[in-house]
Amino acid sequence: MTTRATRSPRRRTVVALAVVLGILAAFVIRLVDIQVVNANDHIADSREYATGASVTLHGARGAIVDTNGSVLATSTILYDVGIDPLLAIEGIDEKDADGDIVYGDDEKAVKVTWPELAAQIAQVTGQSAADVEAIVVNALAEQPGDRFEYIKRYVSTEEYRALADLGIPYLSFDQHPSRTYPDGAVAGNLLGFVGSDGTPLEGVEALQDSCLAATDGSRSYQRGADGVIIPGTESVTPAEDGGTLQLTIDRDLQWYMQQLIAEETERLQAGWGGIMVVEVATGKIRAAAETATVDPNDPAASDPEDRATRLLRYSYEPGSTFKPVTAATAIEQAGLTPWSTVLTPDRMEFPNGAVINDSEHHATQNMTLTGGLVNSSNVAMSQFGTTVDPQTRQEYLERFGVGSPSGLNWSGEPDVGFSADAADWDNQTYYTTTFGQAFTVTVPQVASVYQTFANGGVREPLSLVESCTRTDGTVIEPDLPEPERVIEESTADQVSLMLENVFAQGTLAEDIEIPGYRMAGKTGTAQVSDGQGGYKDNLYFTSLIGYAPADDPEYVVIGVFDEPEKVRMSSANRSVFKKAMTQVLTHYRIMPSDSKTPLLPITG
Repeated sequence: MTTRATRSPRRRTVVALAVVLGILAAFVIRLVDIQVVNANDHIADSREYATGASVTLHGARGAIVDTNGSVLATSTILYDVGIDPLLAIEGIDEKDADGDIVYGDDEKAVKVTWPELAAQIAQVTGQSAADVEAIVVNALAEQPGDRFEYIKRYVSTEEYRALADLGIPYLSFDQHPSRTYPDGAVAGNLLGFVGSDGTPLEGVEALQDSCLAATDGSRSYQRGADGVIIPGTESVTPAEDGGTLQLTIDRDLQWYMQQLIAEETERLQAGWGGIMVVEVATGKIRAAAETATVDPNDPAASDPEDRATRLLRYSYEPGSTFKPVTAATAIEQAGLTPWSTVLTPDRMEFPNGAVINDSEHHATQNMTLTGGLVNSSNVAMSQFGTTVDPQTRQEYLERFGVGSPSGLNWSGEPDVGFSADAADWDNQTYYTTTFGQAFTVTVPQVASVYQTFANGGVREPLSLVESCTRTDGTVIEPDLPEPERVIEESTADQVSLMLENVFAQGTLAEDIEIPGYRMAGKTGTAQVSDGQGGYKDNLYFTSLIGYAPADDPEYVVIGVFDEPEKVRMSSANRSVFKKAMTQVLTHYRIMPSDSKTPLLPITG
């Protein structure tokens, strides 16, 4: 039998259980209402109190280094400092008894006013406290609900870290990639530069952008009304840095050559000047200096025409520097030797009516092929050269690179080549092509010709880029043409010996001699186009090119001047060539020759 005493506890248990179940059911219903039925409404409500943000994460543009790994260009990160004016002016920040800024519920904390924070920020940024304070005050005066203004743009990493250490949550820091060139103008005309927005605008910066360019990432998040990022809302796509571009240029040698050419250009009062150094065995360009040279850190400080390289973009008639090509052609195709002779006056009218003059008056001589080069006789080389038919002569010039690009794939390379095909050469061109007229080339192409002679008749393609190393360690080398035999080794040896005699017996012998070293080379004095089908009066593009040691060639050096005023012939290039070649031999510790140049007869 159940009594009242036993029923009462059971009833209370049932009632309590029912109440618990009812409360639980209410929570479940409310939870379903929040998360399912009215989820969108609540999400919208939360967005009123939380703000979303997305920040671009900039990858670093790849470094450019010289052949030894010395940095020529690198990237740094600057920061744009932003602030939420509304939060700043409300003074939600607090400081504890020690004066440190704190956030959260601290009974001993007191409010930090905006003027106080502005003063702290100004100490880091170098601005006045009043200026920083005014940024927020003025922004809110113009737009009461303003949520973003810049405090300062392009601050350094050190400034950024100091500001971050202040612990102010409503300060933001957007990355801003910046390019810097540690050595200033060294190789500036080759390196090029980038714009303020990071766009590559010139030089290898633009031409090798596929190696150097970084891939940006992003960071997105939400933050509450107090400016603090809401945990769990961050999403990051990492940035990828650009690759490292290694050039063939030797920074130290480049620096010296730039100082040298600047001094010599000023001394000779030339429009501009240039020096190029090429390694014989590899075709690698170790220096390409010119004046004026741009500083990529501040390209706007240079005249627009000085912000690119003239050395790789200027075309001209090479003149006498191409007479050795005529000699090589005649040796291989007409059986001539360095001892072959022709009767050579200083002026000669040929059967077709063409008239050729030498640059200086001289008695009629029975001049050897060697003498034609040593004396740089147009009359002699015209006779030697025309022992070969025009089509074959043009073919040899093309073998040596005339009419083809330099292979450096440089932007803005000029159109070069023949004024007319061999079949259409007029009476004068028939002869002038034997001494470097009626076709145009660039400085690298002339350097390539002498690299070929110095390398036993094998042309190595010129190059400015060693490699690109990706961030994952992958090394990509440039796809260069295969070395090409242009003339027979015996022909190259004969021409090289004649070019040694040019330096040993020519009028410039004492001026360019470097004791202990055999050298080979040639001068060139090219007439300058007047742009109207003729030539300028008494103005020339002068050059002097050579290689050493001639008995075991290591480096080719060419020096050029555009319209030098003080000395107008190729003798202007004596000083710059000797100084440049001496520096090259010293810099690379090239051993002196162990023999002297065998002298060949100039007349027969």
